[in-house]
Amino acid sequence: MNKEFFAALDLIEKEKGIPKEYLLEKVEAALAVAYKKEYGNNTNVRVVIDPVKEDVKVYQQKVVVETVENPVAEISLEDAKKISKRYDIGKVYETEIKTKNFRRLSAAAATSVIIQGIREGERRAAQEAYESKREEIITATVSKIDRENGNVLLDTGTGYATLLKSEQIPGEEFTYGEKVKVYVIEVNKESRGPLVTLSRVHPGLVRRMFELEVPEIGDGTVIIKNVAREAGSRTKIAVYSRDEDVDPIGACIGNHGMRIAGIVEELRGEKIDIIKYSDDLETFVAAALAPATVNSVTVVAERSCRVIVDEDQLSLAIGKEGQNARLAARLTGCKIDIKSE
Repeated sequence: MNKEFFAALDLIEKEKGIPKEYLLEKVEAALAVAYKKEYGNNTNVRVVIDPVKEDVKVYQQKVVVETVENPVAEISLEDAKKISKRYDIGKVYETEIKTKNFRRLSAAAATSVIIQGIREGERRAAQEAYESKREEIITATVSKIDRENGNVLLDTGTGYATLLKSEQIPGEEFTYGEKVKVYVIEVNKESRGPLVTLSRVHPGLVRRMFELEVPEIGDGTVIIKNVAREAGSRTKIAVYSRDEDVDPIGACIGNHGMRIAGIVEELRGEKIDIIKYSDDLETFVAAALAPATVNSVTVVAERSCRVIVDEDQLSLAIGKEGQNARLAARLTGCKIDIKSE
């Protein structure tokens, strides 16, 4: 352990934000393991690193016993008394170890631990940074595109994270250096696996976009009740206003559709239906089936409705491959049976 080693620890603490004490603990543990590898696992050892004196000492420990059964880990009371009369049964006798071979071994162990410590420290710092962004939107830069599996490596500002193909809007393509908005679903607290899970298909992405884009949602005047989404195709979002003078649908659309237009553009042209929420289930279901016009809604069982529409509205109410009805059911939490007159 020389001055360069301790200077490196100071530099790591300053540049990476990893506490020097944390690294020293790791180095001490590694040196103890290195010693046991060199001299046998039955030995007991204590490592002391002094950053002030820039020094390291290694002590072999032996327990004072009446009769020695393991000479590597024990010392007789008789022999201990010869060294110092203070020793008694059960106390620990220590002797400092100094060997050139161990110095070489300790240098390798320290280097390995520092490298691992830097990685762990960087991961922990990134975890803390991402944790504050969980269930939030972050803007990232496309750093690399894997043409084989379609995954995209993003520079998030706190590190690099992968946007999996399964979490991308169907059909969207990326270019190197492009800025994209992604939703932070989950932060992995374990040491293995991806650090963070990002998504562009999660309904939370649309919810957070409206919260950021619409001031009335941001200040709590307009509330988002629910979001149902099939990414890349259509989203239905239910909103209501706590102020009678504020139209929740108009607030979300904005003047000349400016607010919703920016969101649609970011979502690669995904259609968005803004639905006015109602505590009355029949009214809510009728609104959720937009753009179809509904004649009547009848609650036939708990969370189950029968809907009647004109013949020319039937296909519109059901939607292509049943999408409109499916999203309306998801939005309202109600089973919907659609029939024509």
